[in-house]
Amino acid sequence: LNVLIGNNAQGKTNILEAIFMCAIGKSVRVKKDKDLIMWDKEFSKISLSSTKSNFSKNIEIYLFQNQNKAIKINGVPIKKMGQLMGEFNAIYFCPDDLKLVKESPEERRRFMDIDLSQLNKIYFYALMKYNKILAQRNKLLKTTSTIKTLNDTISIWNEQLAECGATIIKYRLDFVNLLKKFAFDLQNYLTENKEKLELEYTGIVCESVEEIKKELLNQLNKSVEKDFDLGYTTVGPHRDDIKIVVNGIDIRHFGSQGQQRTCALSLKLAELEIFNSVIGEYPVLLLDDVLSELDLNRQNRLLNKIKDIQSIITCTDFNFDVK
Repeated sequence: LNVLIGNNAQGKTNILEAIFMCAIGKSVRVKKDKDLIMWDKEFSKISLSSTKSNFSKNIEIYLFQNQNKAIKINGVPIKKMGQLMGEFNAIYFCPDDLKLVKESPEERRRFMDIDLSQLNKIYFYALMKYNKILAQRNKLLKTTSTIKTLNDTISIWNEQLAECGATIIKYRLDFVNLLKKFAFDLQNYLTENKEKLELEYTGIVCESVEEIKKELLNQLNKSVEKDFDLGYTTVGPHRDDIKIVVNGIDIRHFGSQGQQRTCALSLKLAELEIFNSVIGEYPVLLLDDVLSELDLNRQNRLLNKIKDIQSIITCTDFNFDVK
């Protein structure tokens, strides 16, 4: 357990953000890499050394004002972001992650995408391909003048979208099945058996990739007219969600802030267990100013749960009576 204590605006979050960038290749806070570079500077560099399964690895990320970022692993430049995925694994949690529970489905899809991309490069590449095909299909919907003309070409994009989309959905279904088991146990632990957490993937739910593809293709074909009117694709994994229920109540809309916070923490701790069950070891846990949001009892339970996992915690004050 590593605890970084300091006043606000001292750079504690910057350290965690830099570490997490070495896991996923991008910032969790800003969209443009150049926004991470210090004012009046031309570039920035992050260097991280890690030991995993008895071998060491060095990851370097270079950010520039006027060109794309560059990444090296053990001194060798990588050509694709997918080559970074899984080289160093980390879970990041901050008070803003409350929106994982209470805000739009986009947050929960992003949650799944970040984890699955670290766990499996096949998922990462399928997601990248899907997003490109989706953008092309949406462009076609917006620029085609008549539905008749659209029907002549849309089937090609539907087929490709269904192929990639089926792979994504299958991985997500397997992920949520693991997530709900671990999150259920962790919510029980954190609340001393007072809250029952249930999760459900909302989208196409089938056993095999082929079944998912068939159903997705059917939905895409049926939605062509509606999509043409709206100018975008209305079905597919880019529209899916995770339903979150605590004690029979949809916590996204009706849960208290305390329930939502504990639920978000349970989901984050469940991520640790998923990584351990899939790859055989825990990722590094990064907790940014999370303890201040919890009462003393839940601080104790959290720290006991993560005592055997490398964790880096930032805070403005640390209660050394927590055991």
